[in-house]
Amino acid sequence: MTDASNPATRIERDSMGEMEVPADALYGASTQRAVLNFPTSGQRFPRRFIRALALIKAAAAETNGALGLVDVPVAAAITEAAIAVADGGHDEQFPIDIYQTGSGTSTNTNMNEVVAHLAAARLGGDRKVHPNDDVNRCQSSNDVIPTALQLAAAVAIEEDLIPALERLHTALVAKERELWPVVKTGRTHLQDATPIRLGQEFRG
Repeated sequence: MTDASNPATRIERDSMGEMEVPADALYGASTQRAVLNFPTSGQRFPRRFIRALALIKAAAAETNGALGLVDVPVAAAITEAAIAVADGGHDEQFPIDIYQTGSGTSTNTNMNEVVAHLAAARLGGDRKVHPNDDVNRCQSSNDVIPTALQLAAAVAIEEDLIPALERLHTALVAKERELWPVVKTGRTHLQDATPIRLGQEFRG
């Protein structure tokens, strides 16, 4: 509901009461309350973490739909919305500081509210999607936040660390071959030692 006294905001309600939220925000009262409660560092969660958390929401929705715990059309809309978030289309909708109290509950709630809003828009009409009862069905912050951290780390290893190590290995092999003809004095215990090829050191 738009706030008549301030057209830049709207009024959202949750179990803790009313809250003014930016009119164009996809999140709700709980997220805005956390933004106000934790103005700590100005740092937000990184893109990789937001992606991982959204993928967890998509997987949970698919499972809840298959188990009959969430209506199939609602589960499908949640899945589509979560994938859209995972793909990076709504990063600006996650404004909460990375330094927050609890087990990441505020960020989990932020994700639930954004995905619920997007899913409801996909369903159209007056169909409501509840952030907790539908998007967060059979989950808690203590489930999804540690899982998202693990998933984000695994993706970082797969997408960044391993390719970087492979590039480093290729570069070291190239230097080994380039410098194989160069013979230099070896060193051990801060003293000169048996000569060694510089290429051997790069191989090592």
